[in-house]
Amino acid sequence: MRSWNFTLRQVLAVIAVTLSGVLVSVSLEFPLFFGFLPGYSALTILVLSKGARLKEVLRISWAGVKKTRGVIYILLLVSFLLPSWYISGVIQQLVSMALYLVTPNHFYVLSFIICLVFSMILGTSVGTLSAVGIPLMSSALALDLSSAITAGALVSGAFVGDRTSPFSISHQLLSHTVEVRTGKQFKKLLPTTITAICVCVIFYMVMDSGRHYGTTVFSNQTFEWGNLSIIKFLPPFILVAFVVLRVRILYAFICSVLSACLIGVAEGAGIFFILEALWYGVEGIGGGLSSMLFLLLFLALAGAYNGMMEGYRIIQPLLDRWLRNSKGLFNDSIKTIIATFIISMISANQTLPIILTGRSFLHHWNEKYDKSELARTMGDSTMVFPGMIPWSVLAIMCSTILGVPILSYLPYAVFLWILPILTLLLSMYKQSRTVHHLEAKSTN
Repeated sequence: MRSWNFTLRQVLAVIAVTLSGVLVSVSLEFPLFFGFLPGYSALTILVLSKGARLKEVLRISWAGVKKTRGVIYILLLVSFLLPSWYISGVIQQLVSMALYLVTPNHFYVLSFIICLVFSMILGTSVGTLSAVGIPLMSSALALDLSSAITAGALVSGAFVGDRTSPFSISHQLLSHTVEVRTGKQFKKLLPTTITAICVCVIFYMVMDSGRHYGTTVFSNQTFEWGNLSIIKFLPPFILVAFVVLRVRILYAFICSVLSACLIGVAEGAGIFFILEALWYGVEGIGGGLSSMLFLLLFLALAGAYNGMMEGYRIIQPLLDRWLRNSKGLFNDSIKTIIATFIISMISANQTLPIILTGRSFLHHWNEKYDKSELARTMGDSTMVFPGMIPWSVLAIMCSTILGVPILSYLPYAVFLWILPILTLLLSMYKQSRTVHHLEAKSTN
């Protein structure tokens, strides 16, 4: 392919059109797919004006779509997960167990841990907050506990899985974008993940200290361990078991959904009721294919957009000039976090920052370090920034579900803001180790 020259003004114009369309779609509350179309159109017009052939543009766009194909398939199956688990009684049973185990004296830390476990199983912050966050928040209000601290603990726990779970769409999208296997990516995220979780546990334990409500356990009084249905643990067990056994994640979702639907039929749910739930989702829980259609189209269009950005090297020369004077892993981490924060501030969603940042910085990071280092840096920044930005769709949904303003609970959502700090500290440590190693080697 021939060399293409794009001026800074042309690149900024395309980005401005793209982000403006996204902002308009968010403010007017219509699907991001339509808001992204002007940006893709502007990019296509720019490339064609430089002499590219339409057939070639379509081929490169399709190549970009194919890079997001795996995520689209998984998202398709995720849309069936929550409804199928709900109609089979899996979610209700898990929630009842969680509420039974919570004690008032350790409410904040247990709320964080329960949301953490649920989010690792469900792979979604919004689904977790809908399923278990609402009853826990209601319990906090009944006990006259701080709604801001409770919401911070719930959001922190929910984002652990949203960012880290192999079942998370964002986790899978990051893996595909930076071309790192999910298993390797998960291991790379572990140091900062475990550290952040420990910091959160200590923080919420401190918040719990000094409050005394006795030792009474508040719970659903009708809950009894003997009433648990072992069969209802099958759908989540399949998900976990398949991942442990390294079976393809697509098969894990398919088998989990099918087993949940069969349990639903055995419980008396009709076929048409199940199909309706799989299509429309469940009120208060979410899910359903109908709610995912435009997101699937948006992912495909974003893939085509980035295919052209990458194929014609539109933004890469500008980034290369910006990164040329980088002096190591720490400096590159700062620049990557700054870039992804700006994109997150403007795009108001989680998907676009992952794709744009990942594909744009991949070449540089792959040359100087390892792609998994980029995955770690983005996992600790790009994945959590949308939960902190007040006008982000994800943050608005979390705030709406819990009924607490974003800026009220943000100081207590420790997991969100501690991760960027931890990843910078880790980059600084790794860079210093590399420098010491090189100095020792030169001395010898």
